[in-house]
Amino acid sequence: MKAWVVRQLGGPDTIRFEEFTEGEPAAGMVRIRLRASAINYFDSLMIAGQYQTKPDLPFVPGSEVSGVVLSAPTGSGFQPGDRVMALVDNEGLTRGGYGEVADAAPGSVAPMPAKMGFDEAAAFTLIFQTGWFGLHRRANLKAGETLLVHAAAGGVGSAAIQLGKAAGATVIATAGSDEKVEVCRRLGADHAINYKTQDFVEEVKKITGGRGADVVYDPVGGDVYDRSTKCIAFEGRIVIVGFTSGRIPQAAANHVLVKNYSVVGLHWGLYSKRAPELIPFAATALLDLYEAGKIKPYISTRLPLSEAPRALTSVAEGKSTGKVILTV
Repeated sequence: MKAWVVRQLGGPDTIRFEEFTEGEPAAGMVRIRLRASAINYFDSLMIAGQYQTKPDLPFVPGSEVSGVVLSAPTGSGFQPGDRVMALVDNEGLTRGGYGEVADAAPGSVAPMPAKMGFDEAAAFTLIFQTGWFGLHRRANLKAGETLLVHAAAGGVGSAAIQLGKAAGATVIATAGSDEKVEVCRRLGADHAINYKTQDFVEEVKKITGGRGADVVYDPVGGDVYDRSTKCIAFEGRIVIVGFTSGRIPQAAANHVLVKNYSVVGLHWGLYSKRAPELIPFAATALLDLYEAGKIKPYISTRLPLSEAPRALTSVAEGKSTGKVILTV
């Protein structure tokens, strides 16, 4: 098999395209012939050794895949030939997504809906699960509320726009260029703001008649978080999803008290460890929304596996929109 291997920590240009014999899958693992793999921002952090999960070297990056089952353990519920989507854990050389073959634990593998293609399947799980838990579990978003989504043209943001609309919220999106603003509008945002040319705080206040946003979905951190506290509504909720700005902001407890809002964190991966019983419900709800045509991964770029460094660089530098997919 061929795969991109991390043997030293660094940037996208440090990974190497290697060919090796994959051997037999570890006991209890489902082996998948990959057809697509999603690029995620945290892949670049993992390759640099800056992510909270630090696989032992060497490892293959990429956590979100789709493909066809080659082999599966008895009792797993899967058979050779099944079309599946899966999450892989980057342990060793056969559990990462930037390759031709990957092994996954049966609990992280799911059948693909009949009408879903491999590209969409690879792009679906993380962004929509993150959005569902962030908006519904952590923020308790209600119909009629106003949702402010930052970095809304990216993978996580594009899912939040759609989930917000599906929940009956008014969605305000921010993005860093006119082209990205247009992407947000196409995804269903009621209002879209170019934060580089407009003051999103004043725009949100104007749109909401001074009330502010009930829920802020923030994958950016830094100055974006700081400014969001200026346009959060009474009893509003700011959901911390990530820090793509590179700066981790500090919450001012006195400001939280005086303005009566909540700041909540969302680390979706913890649910698989601390509350795995919640994930099947969310997965079913999301697939129902997909079948109803209310949500769909927005895929902006498809590149062959051989161009993984280029794809990873575009995501790491914030140049891409939606999801970037490697085809295998």
